[in-house]
Amino acid sequence: MTLQGPLSTFVVTTHPRKPLPLAKIASKVCVSKPVQCITAPVTETHQDDSSASRRNAKYAPSFWDYNVVKSLSSNYDGKKYTSQVDELKDDVKRLIHAETYVPLAKLELLDSVQRLGLNYQFQKDIKQAIDAICSADDSWLGGDLHSTALWFRILREHGYAVSQDVFQRFTDETGNFKDNLREDVKGLLSLYEASYFGFQGEDIIDKAKAFSLEHLKTSVQGELSPNMARKVNHALDMPLHWKLPRVEAIWYIETYEREQNRIPSLLKLAKLDYNIVQSVHQKEVSKLASWWVDIGLDKIPFARDRLVEHYFWANGIVPEPEYRPFRDMGTKIICLITTVDDVYDVYGTLEELKLFTDYVDRWDITEIDKLPVHIKTVLLALFNTVNEIGYWTMRERDFNIIPYLTKQWANLCKAYLREATWYHSGYKPTMEEYMENASVSIGGLLMLFSAYFLTSEKITVEALDFIDKVPSVMWCPSILVRLTNDLGTSSHELARGDNLKAVQCYMNDTGASEEMSRKHVDNLVHETWKILNKDLLGSYPFSEPFLSANPNIARTSQTFYQYGDGHGMPQHWTKDHLKSLLVEPFTLSE
Repeated sequence: MTLQGPLSTFVVTTHPRKPLPLAKIASKVCVSKPVQCITAPVTETHQDDSSASRRNAKYAPSFWDYNVVKSLSSNYDGKKYTSQVDELKDDVKRLIHAETYVPLAKLELLDSVQRLGLNYQFQKDIKQAIDAICSADDSWLGGDLHSTALWFRILREHGYAVSQDVFQRFTDETGNFKDNLREDVKGLLSLYEASYFGFQGEDIIDKAKAFSLEHLKTSVQGELSPNMARKVNHALDMPLHWKLPRVEAIWYIETYEREQNRIPSLLKLAKLDYNIVQSVHQKEVSKLASWWVDIGLDKIPFARDRLVEHYFWANGIVPEPEYRPFRDMGTKIICLITTVDDVYDVYGTLEELKLFTDYVDRWDITEIDKLPVHIKTVLLALFNTVNEIGYWTMRERDFNIIPYLTKQWANLCKAYLREATWYHSGYKPTMEEYMENASVSIGGLLMLFSAYFLTSEKITVEALDFIDKVPSVMWCPSILVRLTNDLGTSSHELARGDNLKAVQCYMNDTGASEEMSRKHVDNLVHETWKILNKDLLGSYPFSEPFLSANPNIARTSQTFYQYGDGHGMPQHWTKDHLKSLLVEPFTLSE
């Protein structure tokens, strides 16, 4: 499978394989003098067993008081609401399974249940209902754009490869969408959301995306009802398919409450469930705050202190309450990924980084005293934490994960070292060289590997071998994390002297302007999602929740970097998401 056109020639298959490089990008842009993007680094000398002049990114401190995080509590803890939740769940199950002569009403109910954050509570019920809808005659769709687009989106979301041809009835003899549809804002909104489930080579879906986007942007400048304008603006901000389910649930609960045809029991269950799950997450992050302070990495002067943001990463990847082990140990792994990244990016000398990489590759710290104290502290924290996770996995899953997990860490450190070598030598990688390495150095593959073995009841060598070959369903999310990270952070990272990012590599390769290069990288994001959409319909030696963890890691990245660097320099949207996730429950009426 190949990305078509001048955007790129990513070569991606649904079969396992080693990650392939980004090929030379064919561009019609005239090549001018290459842009000089290596900037003077920010430096600061540390007295760290060395007279070396070291860089310091001067990251802002955490805005979280860890004593407050450790004390988080909720009134929705415990079994107080168990019977009430069970009664409400029974009501919703009856609605899902009720016979209806109006399939659209059933689809809208299922869509609301999912967007309210309740999908995990009714997975079997929703699947049965969708199976029934899919097997039934679809003549009821008729010429209604909203019905057709909602049907298409929900079926694709649940693994049905329904044909794009269902939209041909809305096109004219030239293959373009009919002009009269521009007035159907509800239909356009559904078409827009459906278009993000497209595959490569689906011209009708590509036209649907462009058509709906153009006319929705026009519609919000017109006379829409406040409620419809709110929905359209929300969709234009980021399509539903790219949103984190739990972040979307916050918005949708507030929106659903305004609907005249809302179902009171469904709304109450959504609020109550959100608050109960929030209490679970509060306990988790409280325990992690104690670990983070005890291990001492919050005091490393050159590294990002982002414990709560790292929990948000893990929570976004696998949010369901029963997967606490992943969010606990996954957060620790993500904390270490960021801290080790900062060792390579802004602090260590090249010789120190070579030693660090060698020790990780051999998983041997007997010569650790050759490193300065801060780097030694980080390496010891990495060594101890990985071994503790290995012990848990042996005890709880009867599987020795250490050889596999340490290999993933070695791969990551080797990718970091390659980037550090480029920086210290002043080398400017091509886009192809950069992307081949960056798909590993972003850390997404290590996060996903951890999501597999920390959520699986039975770890198999077959699945681990498959994952080791980096199947497309894992490679695409890692690329998406890399590209969205680059779009959100490249200016900040270049200012402190980091390596070039995707935007600057493309500028140097082609002579394109920064604006054109950013559009190019944004197009790569869209094209990579198309490949991932198809990959998610494949058959693999693993199942849920790991399969959903793959698109979820991309969604988490897009949530962090949508408006800028919401990770390295947490902005208001990151704070708002975290407060909603961990601190602010919904108010329940008696």
